[in-house]
Amino acid sequence: MAIIQITSLSDPRVEMFSTLTEAQLRNRLEPEKGIFIAESPKVIRVALQAGYEPLALLCESRHILGDAADIISQCGNTVPVYTGERQLLAALTGYTLTRGVLCAMRRPKPKSVEEVCGIQKDVHGEKKPRRVVVINGVTDTTNIGAIFRSAAALGIDAVLLTPDSCDPLNRRAVRVSMGSVFLVPWTWLPDNSLTPLRRIGFRTAAMALTPHSVPLNHPALKAEPLLAIVMGTEGDGLPHEAIASADYVVRIPMAYGVDSLNVAAAAAVAFWELATP
Repeated sequence: MAIIQITSLSDPRVEMFSTLTEAQLRNRLEPEKGIFIAESPKVIRVALQAGYEPLALLCESRHILGDAADIISQCGNTVPVYTGERQLLAALTGYTLTRGVLCAMRRPKPKSVEEVCGIQKDVHGEKKPRRVVVINGVTDTTNIGAIFRSAAALGIDAVLLTPDSCDPLNRRAVRVSMGSVFLVPWTWLPDNSLTPLRRIGFRTAAMALTPHSVPLNHPALKAEPLLAIVMGTEGDGLPHEAIASADYVVRIPMAYGVDSLNVAAAAAVAFWELATP
C-alpha cells in the first residue's frame, strides 16, 4: 500500500478532501470525471462491495492498522492512502472525520429511467421493480440520506430524483443513508416530468394534503402493480403541477391535529404501507 504522510494544509494531492466544493466534486460539465466522498469505514465497505471505484483514501494514522486495515487491503496497491494526525486532518477537511477515514470514489455513469426501472437482479434472482419513489425538490442532505435508508430497508425498488433535489452522493447524504445510496438503484429524472415513468406503466401517488386526498391504506393503492410514490419538501410540499397530474393524491391519517410529518418520516410510513412483500 502507498502510505503518504501529509504535513501541509495546502498539499494539492488532497484537494479533493479539502478545497473542492460538492459541485466541483460532482463535475456537472464532465460527469464521467466526477467523484464523491464516502465517510466512515462502514459506509466505505458498502460502497466497495457494491462495486464503486476508489481513487484515494484519507485516514488518521492510528486507523491504518485498525478500522481501515481491511478497506486499504481491498483498495489494493494502486490507491494512495494519505495520512496525518487527527488535528491536521480535521483542519484540512473542516470537520472531524467519522471514525477517521474518508474515501474519494469515482461517480458511476448516470443511468436512464428505463435502466433503473427495468429488470433488476437481487439475491432472489431477476425481478421487475414494482414500487419506486420520486423525490421532488428535496434539498436537505439529511432528508435525502434518511429517505434512501428507509427505501433500502422497506423494500422500495428504485429512487428517482428531480434535478432540483439534493445529490444523493453528497458526503452527508451518503453518511446519513449508512451507504444505502449504494444499494438502491437511482437516477435523475430528465426534468420534473413523470412522463418516463408513465411510459413504463407506472401510476403515481402524490403525497399531499388536499380535499380529495385518499388515505394511505386505501385498497386501490396496494392493488396497483406498478406504483411511484411522489414525495415533496416538508415546507412547500409538492408543486401544484405534480399534484394535479398524479393518478392518486394520498394523505397519511394523523391524530392530535397534526397535519404533516417531516418528509423523511412520511416517506418511511408510506414505504411501509405501500411496498410490496
